[in-house]
Amino acid sequence: MSDTTTPKGFSMKRMIPLLTILVVAVVGFIFLKDYLNFETLRDNREALIAWRDGNYFIAALTFIAIYVVVVAFSLPGAAIMTLTGGFLFGIFPGALFNILGATIGAVAIFLAAKTGLGDMLQQKLQNDGKESVLDKMGREINKNEISYLFLMRLVPAIPFFIANLAPAFLGVKLKNFVLTTFLGIMPGSVVYTSVGAGLGDVFAAGETPDLGIIFEPHILGPILGLCALAALPIVISKFKKA
Repeated sequence: MSDTTTPKGFSMKRMIPLLTILVVAVVGFIFLKDYLNFETLRDNREALIAWRDGNYFIAALTFIAIYVVVVAFSLPGAAIMTLTGGFLFGIFPGALFNILGATIGAVAIFLAAKTGLGDMLQQKLQNDGKESVLDKMGREINKNEISYLFLMRLVPAIPFFIANLAPAFLGVKLKNFVLTTFLGIMPGSVVYTSVGAGLGDVFAAGETPDLGIIFEPHILGPILGLCALAALPIVISKFKKA
């Protein structure tokens, strides 16, 4: 009889959430990549504003729910969703809505990956008795889990979906994942939400938003400072070993 409650072996039941995410992600990439973009937002801006003004509370909840789906299923358009949050709801509460949607979606894909493969992988590594590269990485991260997770969120070059999946395969604690995701994505979310809040002028000028703004020195500098602060416990622990 196959075991569907423990990570001792492969179980299709445990894989269903992760497989569902993978299938939806592929289908979404094929069929939605031409719709979840800046042009769609620009062409539908008046309808979106009317929808928001008609029922603000429902609009806010629906927006967060859509953001959760986009992130949970790794659909194209997360950046556009963040801009839309700023465009519809302003820097605040737009940034809060963006952060909530992204965090909940990230937790969903983290749990799917951890349930489907992460726990089983950790069990296999422990039972093998052999130290693999993944085993070394997991042990190193667990020593300074909060710091490493913050770094994964703060460094702009790390794709969001990788920062969601990698911790699931390395035995990261759920509470630490939630905390570092919610706080770690704040800087970038606020920056892009502020860009979205100014889209009215961008639309009027017939231009497109500058999504590379996060790499501007006056914005990237503070973020790198936060990265250095997050890395400090790791550096200190290294020096203690030396």
